[in-house]
Amino acid sequence: MTAAAPGSRFDDSLQEKYSRQMLFAGIGEEGQQRLHASSAVVVGCGAIGAAAAGLLVRAGVGRVRIVDRDFVEPSNLQRQTLFDEGDARAALPKAVAAERKLRAINGSVAVEGLVSDLNPHNAEELLRGFDLILDGTDNFETRFLINDLAVHSGRPWIYAAAVASYGVTMTVRPGFTACLACLLESSTNGHGLEETCDTVGVLGPIVTLIASLEVAEALKLLAGREGSLHNRLISSDVWSGHFQSVRVTQNPACRACIRREFSYLQGQAQPHITLCGRDSVQIHERSRTLDLGALGERLRATVPDVRHNEFLLCFRVDPYQMTVFADGRAILKGTKDPAVARSLYARYIGS
Repeated sequence: MTAAAPGSRFDDSLQEKYSRQMLFAGIGEEGQQRLHASSAVVVGCGAIGAAAAGLLVRAGVGRVRIVDRDFVEPSNLQRQTLFDEGDARAALPKAVAAERKLRAINGSVAVEGLVSDLNPHNAEELLRGFDLILDGTDNFETRFLINDLAVHSGRPWIYAAAVASYGVTMTVRPGFTACLACLLESSTNGHGLEETCDTVGVLGPIVTLIASLEVAEALKLLAGREGSLHNRLISSDVWSGHFQSVRVTQNPACRACIRREFSYLQGQAQPHITLCGRDSVQIHERSRTLDLGALGERLRATVPDVRHNEFLLCFRVDPYQMTVFADGRAILKGTKDPAVARSLYARYIGS
């Protein structure tokens, strides 16, 4: 798709599609044209990522990429608004299911879903060429990787997280604002979320609230309305009714934006392997490609209940469930012990 350049006019169908948004003084026709010519990449398509991607596509951001490593399960449906029971029954990768839903929502937006795990080896390739990066991830190691890449390349990104009934979001503009390392690595308390969905759960309303705040900031940036950015850390608890806005100052000794030390981008930090919301371990095998059909035939000789589609293969070895992707990556559900995961992977997939 060729996006309209700022200053060019929409055709009548696009004028009608975005008419209510264009009536808002903060956007207007010029801002809408800028949105149509802009691009955003959402890293992680769980609860916040799914809601954010939907809002971006409905708002008419011209090109949206979704990067996600996981697949849809029934437990996701309580809060992950892009997916339905059919996606869970088919065990579709979230990026694939999201792309299908979003293309149906707005055919004038170029939507691309990539089934991939963001890591130091592929971060630049997956995030290159986009005006803005949005956080839909479930762990701080990936967020610090995004922060490193954004600060290193001078690209804006928006941090967002939620757990239980509490959530936070902050826009990072390298050269203008504090970064995530300023916020979290310099504070003994921090403003991050130490608990996870796996330990305390999560409510759908906090997810959609934080995603809405995140995308509101994204629209300001992409529509060329930087003067409307609040440049603050916003936190909210939908259960207690607490809402807070804090100005975060740059840490003069910040590892990332001052000292330019990008340990996560350089692969010096160990990636977090437990996925949010599940007792699971992810195994990275980036150098191999699997024939899922052939693997399925081999496993059926010894393992009951092997299922696969064109994207992934699932099987059970009680009390564990393993999901294997074509790129060699696997998720083992039922343990947090990497040694158990590696042993079962070597036994059933190969070392």
